[in-house]
Amino acid sequence: MALSEAALETLATLPTHRRQSFQLRLEQWWPDLHDAVTALYDNPDDVAARLVEVAARGFADRSDELHLLDQRRLLAPDWFQRPDMFGYACYVDRYGTTLKGLGERLDHLTDLGVTYLHLMPLLKPRPGDNDGGYAVMDFGVVRPDLGTTEDLRDLATSLRERGISPVVDLVLNHVAREHEWAVKARGGDRRYRDYFHIYPDRETPDSFERTLPEVFPDFAPGSFSLDPELDEWVWTTFNEWQWDLDWSNPDVLLEFAGIVMDLANLGIEVLRLDAIAFLWKRLGTNCQNQPEVHAITQALRTTCRLAAPATLFKAEAIVGPRDLMPYLGIGRHTGRVSDIAYHNCLMVQIWSMLASGSTDLARHALAALPPTPPSGTWVTYVRCHDDIGWAIDDGDAAARGITGVGHRHFLADWYAGEFDGSWSEGLVFQHNPETGDRRISGTAAALSGLGPSRMDPDGGFARLFLAHAIVAAWGGIPVVWSGDEIGSPGDPDWASEPGHENDNRWVHRPRVTDEDRARRFEQGSDAQRVFDGIAHIARVRKGLAMLHSEATVAVLADSDDGLLVLQRRHPSGTFVGVFNVTGHDRPFPHTQLYELGLTDPTEVLTGHDLTQRDGVVWVPPYAALWIV
Repeated sequence: MALSEAALETLATLPTHRRQSFQLRLEQWWPDLHDAVTALYDNPDDVAARLVEVAARGFADRSDELHLLDQRRLLAPDWFQRPDMFGYACYVDRYGTTLKGLGERLDHLTDLGVTYLHLMPLLKPRPGDNDGGYAVMDFGVVRPDLGTTEDLRDLATSLRERGISPVVDLVLNHVAREHEWAVKARGGDRRYRDYFHIYPDRETPDSFERTLPEVFPDFAPGSFSLDPELDEWVWTTFNEWQWDLDWSNPDVLLEFAGIVMDLANLGIEVLRLDAIAFLWKRLGTNCQNQPEVHAITQALRTTCRLAAPATLFKAEAIVGPRDLMPYLGIGRHTGRVSDIAYHNCLMVQIWSMLASGSTDLARHALAALPPTPPSGTWVTYVRCHDDIGWAIDDGDAAARGITGVGHRHFLADWYAGEFDGSWSEGLVFQHNPETGDRRISGTAAALSGLGPSRMDPDGGFARLFLAHAIVAAWGGIPVVWSGDEIGSPGDPDWASEPGHENDNRWVHRPRVTDEDRARRFEQGSDAQRVFDGIAHIARVRKGLAMLHSEATVAVLADSDDGLLVLQRRHPSGTFVGVFNVTGHDRPFPHTQLYELGLTDPTEVLTGHDLTQRDGVVWVPPYAALWIV
């Protein structure tokens, strides 16, 4: 592909070796770029050429240090799949007040073993209620209370020096009503009206609404809002002040390609593509997981690889298991879309196993997932910033003799503390009386028995350790949610902050203060026990080559109902994880370890004695065994 005159002019001032590098990348990835835009637009040659111009500008603006990082990453493309990857996610203001303040509090993260740091939305949001920062008003400016764009660049540099990869959210589906594009659209600018879905009456919105689910039925029913200035209907999936973008307009793609370049050139190594499942609208569907979503991702990712191959994409696709794999790439998109995706299914099944004391459903559901593509991996997690939606597939449930709706109701009852015997202190979020759907808010500790009432502290600690051991053994990048590493029971004053009173998700978004961090040094405290336990998991994991993402995960189908048993095969050896999700000893046949490929089985996570009694290893309550 010949470079356009604009691209040649941009690259002309660069040294010869830089120009050659860009040309070689273009030769390598042009087919991917052209293929993606061909699936989206009627003028693919023009759109692809304009994307190359965006990439050329980003490449020319990239610092020498980041060009060197690109070379390192290209020489070690599996860097994010290695077992030394261990993550943490937090809001900047709730961890370190400002970007500079967070940079002064990195020892806590280094001691935990963190090599991947997800900083929750930090680009300038609309004033007032802004969906936790996901209603972005300006993609080029950091929230003023957190600092400046240069502060973000400095923090990214500090993190890189510590071997920590910074991760930042990029909201793709919508912008704030106050964003410049939306302001110009309301002002009558035809170019920017075409960035959005705007309708003069309810005819088209009503046609779409027939098949659209409600995301926030309590405080944002429906998917369209009548804008008072326009006196027209705007597509607003999440809130009336979050305007959905029209990705069928190539100008939107080009705008975001430039935004990607700017963030990559600040030193951001992973972009979390927020609300990615919702990008493409198609009448008669739920407007989620449409094929064009993956073509959009391929176009953005390929453009980024031309200029900044050290920057990866992570898909925030909290979808059912059957819709999940395409976000890591299958078919024509294999190896060409997001590098990382959230393993929401694993998270849900962990909480399901702990509540039910049974692994039957989890074994069936998890075993049905195909392996990840060689170039991709999961983010695995026990909790995140969001509520837990009980994404139990009806087909999986039916295959195990239960109903999906019944099990979802049971889990909501259990984690709201409404089921007899529950140790959980979660809060119901977004109850939909028509469907019976109830999601749950609460920290990992509060859902495990270490909540405000400490209903089962020893059991709670064991369940927390077990859950984190499962996500760390599965593969990919295990990520700990802020506050969970010190066993926070939650923020008791979550409703007192302006804008939070109607959103109980803030209960599991506590501030982690210097005093909180200091408590991990108090021997015997919940914070010390939980922190040291999770840090121990990270240390052991780092030394196990068989936990590299390239090692496939097999779920044993015929284990004891209280045990989840995983096998991972790798050229370095075999790993077997045995996890007891019950409060009672459970039997595991010792001979099965040999059948799974372990000639000299040794437990390396807890030092548990694998001595058999009558051919059986008895696994203690809530125990996590890593056997190599």
